[in-house]
Amino acid sequence: MSNSLTPTQQTILTHAVGHTEGRIEWFPDHIKGGARQKVLAGLARHELIRQDGKQWRIAAAGYKALGVPYPDASKKRIGKFEAKLDQIIANAEDAPPVPNDPELEAAVAFAEASFTPPAAPRTRADSEQAEVIRMLQRPEGATIGQICSATGWQAHTVRGTFAGTFKKKLG
Repeated sequence: MSNSLTPTQQTILTHAVGHTEGRIEWFPDHIKGGARQKVLAGLARHELIRQDGKQWRIAAAGYKALGVPYPDASKKRIGKFEAKLDQIIANAEDAPPVPNDPELEAAVAFAEASFTPPAAPRTRADSEQAEVIRMLQRPEGATIGQICSATGWQAHTVRGTFAGTFKKKLG
């Protein structure tokens, strides 16, 4: 690392490299208000950062000062999952073709023909849940208080029903 960086500058740049893909978004707690502007001005004066629209980003000289290789902008950045998936696809493309297996083909055809989509969730017409759904379908809707009065449920139960049963199970 270069000796030209102050400890504060080094901390800010190191954080930007490790956490925000080179964007200057974080400052130590003791750097506030006008001090942030002075730190940014100092980094820009030494061409360690550059302005990208309204954002500040680490410039090539900033990466060099940290001793970190400058990321190649032309390379597409992908995560570990995508890299592993690309490797699996490449391996599959390089694999020799699988000979036709009539028994396997017949089993797949049978499985596809016998597939039935899952049935829609059922509710009983006389249940409290059905009553709540009817109340919510009214033109004026229903408040949590109204639902509590009609069902005898507590407010947290009504909210849980909305989040659990209605949203997740019934869509």
